[in-house]
Order: sequence, then C-alpha cells, then structure tokens
Amino acid sequence: MEKLQQKILTEGIALSNTVLKVDRFLNHQIDPHLMKEIGEEFANRFKNEKLTKIVTLESSGIAPAVMTGLILDVPVIFARKKKSLTLTEGLITSKVYSYTKQETNDISISSKFLNKDDRVLIIDDFLANGQAALALIDIIAKAEAEAVGLGIVIEKAFQDGGELLRKKGYRVESLARIKSLENNTIQFINEEEKI
Repeated sequence: MEKLQQKILTEGIALSNTVLKVDRFLNHQIDPHLMKEIGEEFANRFKNEKLTKIVTLESSGIAPAVMTGLILDVPVIFARKKKSLTLTEGLITSKVYSYTKQETNDISISSKFLNKDDRVLIIDDFLANGQAALALIDIIAKAEAEAVGLGIVIEKAFQDGGELLRKKGYRVESLARIKSLENNTIQFINEEEKI
C-alpha cells in the first residue's frame, strides 16, 4: 500500500535496527483518513472469506480493526491485556511476550464473543516475531473458532514472525513489509521480493 509506505518514510523513525516508531499516525496519534484506507484495503483483501468476527490486541490494533469491521460489517473484539472488574468470568486466555516492552502478558477475550461457528480475521499494527499473532490464534482455537487470516499493517520482514505464520499455513496479508531498518534507514521489500 503505497500511501502507507510514504507515511512510514515521512513520519516514521527507525530508532534502531529493530524498532520503528510510528506514533505520529498509528500507535499513539492516529490518522483517521489513513486508517479508513487501511480498513478498505483489508476489507478488499479478505472480502471473500465469509468473516463473522475480527480480533485484535489492545491497543494499537484497534483503529485498523474497527475500520475493517465497519467496512465488512462484522463485530470487532480486542483481547485485553489487563484484568478488569467487568471482565472476570468465562475468559479465554493466552500468554504473549512483548519484545518492545520486554514483558509477558496474559491476554483475554470473553468466551461469549467467540464460538465454533466464527470465521475470524486477526488484525494487528505490527508483525515482528509473531508472538502476539500466535497468542490470538491460540485464543481463537480455544474457542473452537477458525482463524482465516491475518491482516498486518506493518510487517518487519527481517524478523521471523511472518515466515513462521506462513509456514504454519496461515494467510498473512501485510500492507507494508519492511526489509531493513539498518543505519536508521527504512527499506521496504519490493515487488520482486514479495512472497
């Protein structure tokens, strides 16, 4: 998605060889027009999957997931990282390790929102090592629902998450695939290199 790539180049900051800061438009301040276009792109790519739910992880995946859900007219569920007074019973949980935050969290979704008839699309802001995606897939499997694919806004293709998920047979659609962040320079995978 060319507009997203341009936004990453103009407003993203490579903080290191593995960390990309995109807080100007995706995971702190949100560009609603860009999120609408991202939602339209995911909706177009997954329109034939007969989706019944979209699942994401709080908090940065919520904006693209909601836009996609709006366009596809399906509910969006976000896995919670923190316990809540109102979310205590009937939880489906999994563990996810965050390399960015260097911590492991339990994530949860209420079992009343997922069931064996659901066809679920996972949407997330980043794909790096694949741990968040695997935790969401685990929750979907525990609900006996089907994970039909993953829509990723930005994939760090130099890390192994995308390859891991694709080898497991999951459909991964990434709107921007980053080849390298070395020397504070953002490089994308070109068309010939795409999977």
